[in-house]
Amino acid sequence: MPQYLYIYHGSADSVPVTPEEQEAGMKAWGDWMEKVGPAMTNPGEPVGKSKAVTAEGVVDDVPNAAFGYSIVEAPDIATACEMARGNPMVAGGGSVEVAEIMPIPM
Repeated sequence: MPQYLYIYHGSADSVPVTPEEQEAGMKAWGDWMEKVGPAMTNPGEPVGKSKAVTAEGVVDDVPNAAFGYSIVEAPDIATACEMARGNPMVAGGGSVEVAEIMPIPM
């Protein structure tokens, strides 16, 4: 079955600050991952501040930087997108970029 990469995008405003916000955020992510179930093949991790490397040099302030990633299995990209709709990043005003992982034949 095809695999899809979820790349989470949001703003600094979407980062939980207080212990209560962090607990509520972790619960929301856990609930969503439970709903996705075994289709979640790699829950991924959050990522730190990113930089972009271009031919002109290194860009420090990456617009719409990634906050983390996950990998899911789905029969098609439409299904993978539908599974992402309930993601806490979307509910918090961010977005989930969905891209099919294209295996390289060996």
